[in-house]
Amino acid sequence: MGSVAERNCVTVGGVPSGRPVLFAHGFGCDQAMWRFVAPDFAVDHRVVLFDHVGSGSSDLAAYDPAKYGALRGYAADVVEICRELGLTDVVFVGHSVSAMIGVLALQQAPELFGALVMIGPNPRYVDDGDYVGGFGRDDIAGLLDALDSNHLGWSAQMAPVIMGNPDRPELTEELTNSFCRTDPDIARQFARVTFLSDNRADLPGVAVPTLVLQCSQDVIAPDVVGEYVHRQIPGSVLTRLAATGHVPHLSAPEETTAAIRAFLSG
Repeated sequence: MGSVAERNCVTVGGVPSGRPVLFAHGFGCDQAMWRFVAPDFAVDHRVVLFDHVGSGSSDLAAYDPAKYGALRGYAADVVEICRELGLTDVVFVGHSVSAMIGVLALQQAPELFGALVMIGPNPRYVDDGDYVGGFGRDDIAGLLDALDSNHLGWSAQMAPVIMGNPDRPELTEELTNSFCRTDPDIARQFARVTFLSDNRADLPGVAVPTLVLQCSQDVIAPDVVGEYVHRQIPGSVLTRLAATGHVPHLSAPEETTAAIRAFLSG
């Protein structure tokens, strides 16, 4: 499989002849975050998992600050993975920032993808005029400053906010540990690339069937943002989950799986 598979720690499972489903994790996470969802798809799909460069078990030596100074660098990796594995008609499932990475991968190689599933997407986190992204400019500046000054402290502070299930501390602990495992320098740059991105103009060009999964009480991607993404992507489906927080594939995997399956069979 060569260097791309090693660079992104690509894992392939499921049914070789099945329609491929490619799962892409969010900021500060890795492919293990899909462990409650991926097995359900492995019974009839070809399942592909990977780590973004700089995350999980990816090759940290492959991290290029120039390439990964924009989300398009991560999207280029997704395209390379699909091409190396010979995938077509791919169902791309992207969590959080990876939802936008999926949009950009579609732009780069539309022939590879057949459907897009966006879990908690946010095309622009910063409020801008009439657009509500969920954060003021000062909020984002403060968030990035805190990450710069104390990576571990930031991780411990942000994980419970992002996870949003205070009655299940084991989930918050897992997310905190995942954040803390990330190289601090890479985490700082990825955070800037994520939270300062603006992919609103890319949404109307999405031309594959698209599912927007919106969680309840998600401070990272509020309901108004999910509505916006749904309106901007022609023909998209918006499904609201009862799951709270920003990581439903960990906190409510059955509901998440059922929503994706309903969309793919619809």
